[in-house]
Amino acid sequence: MKGWMHLGIWATALAPIGAAMRILPHPAIAGVIGLLPVGLLVVLYLPQLMVLGFVVFSFFRIHESFPFLYSLKIPLMLSLASISALGWHIFVSQQLKPYWSRELTYWFIFIGLVAIGIPMATNPSLAIESFSARYWKIALMMLAIVWLTRTDKDFATAGLFICLGGCATAGVALFNKVNSIGLVEGTRVTIGRDIGSVLGDPNDLSLVLMLPTAFTIAYALDNRAKWYARLFGGLSFLALFSAIIATQSRGGLLGIIAVVGFFWLRKVKSLVVTGAAGVLGLGFLYAVAGISDRASGGAAEEGIDASSMGRLWAWQAAYRMALHNPFTGVGLDNFYSNYYYYSSHWDGKNHSVHSTWFGVLAETGILGLIMFVTAVTVTLRSGMGMLKDLDTTPMPNPLLHRASQSVVAGIWGTLVSGTFLTQGFTWPIYILSGLQIALLQVHRNSNR
Repeated sequence: MKGWMHLGIWATALAPIGAAMRILPHPAIAGVIGLLPVGLLVVLYLPQLMVLGFVVFSFFRIHESFPFLYSLKIPLMLSLASISALGWHIFVSQQLKPYWSRELTYWFIFIGLVAIGIPMATNPSLAIESFSARYWKIALMMLAIVWLTRTDKDFATAGLFICLGGCATAGVALFNKVNSIGLVEGTRVTIGRDIGSVLGDPNDLSLVLMLPTAFTIAYALDNRAKWYARLFGGLSFLALFSAIIATQSRGGLLGIIAVVGFFWLRKVKSLVVTGAAGVLGLGFLYAVAGISDRASGGAAEEGIDASSMGRLWAWQAAYRMALHNPFTGVGLDNFYSNYYYYSSHWDGKNHSVHSTWFGVLAETGILGLIMFVTAVTVTLRSGMGMLKDLDTTPMPNPLLHRASQSVVAGIWGTLVSGTFLTQGFTWPIYILSGLQIALLQVHRNSNR
């Protein structure tokens, strides 16, 4: 039956090529139309690549880093391809068998709370726009990652895509730094600030650059990998590290310390030594990054600098929003527009929350924060348990072992950097959680 189905797909795909050549006089036009069915075959036979391509373009904003790609609408085409491939393999070919897990239950309870809060938001139009433009895609792609990442090679492919996306973004950031393009406060690097890109904020750019660092370190430290793979990992980490330094983001530095510290602790078991090294490393990075020279939050500001005070006032406002709306919060993407009404300090403009935890608290309420923390904790504990199991296995699968280290380190880095970076409704934690849930499923199946 499957053989006949495949034959039918190929026949349907190739037939328009001959028809196009007969109807259209110009061979170039006929060729383009004739290649469309071939593209359809690629979409159906390589669904994971479609999903990874969409995630990489959407998260790393590749089309904004390289403006010549912007008009091609690649993210839109990849999103349509991903959804089509996912639907085809679930409902038509039935080659994809969806499954559920405890971790997914907690995550989708949280996502459900976000959705429930939309009509009760202080400004529902803002919440609807944010949900429809971005958040539902993040939730759907999380499921796609979970269900389409099914083998050790799939995890290797995902890790490679993430590393390449990070390297491309880091390259543009370093180019901008060297050529003084789009610098904020005269020193902090950004990307696409002139076109309103998300990467136009140095803190958001540092967040994007931080996600791949765990994967590059895992490549570099993997003794079982080929020499060129380890070299690729080492050089990629240096590029990402340099670009994060150029953003002068404190959250980015904390994330780097957390990721490197995770791998350090796997080699050096002493918590005291690791803690001391972490403090020294943070001080060194603070000096190298030139944060003391920043126009905001630099050494020129006495006492608690204006950048830090701004965060404290924003966090206080978030706390008040949650107290006033404990079950639903002020609604998705509504913190900024509500800042004036809940802040005890008004300097003439609204501010962002600059914290994952306080952002979730403000926009989904106390109930939402409890569920978010529960989902993250359950996922991380499962990942740590799986990694411990792989560590004690005499001959663990090298690809799964490397992927497990990368994902757990990435989650730790994301959580620590969340002190200063707003990540509750953006890609990183959902990408990493999706990969972790898929890893757990593959690991459980291999032990049966």
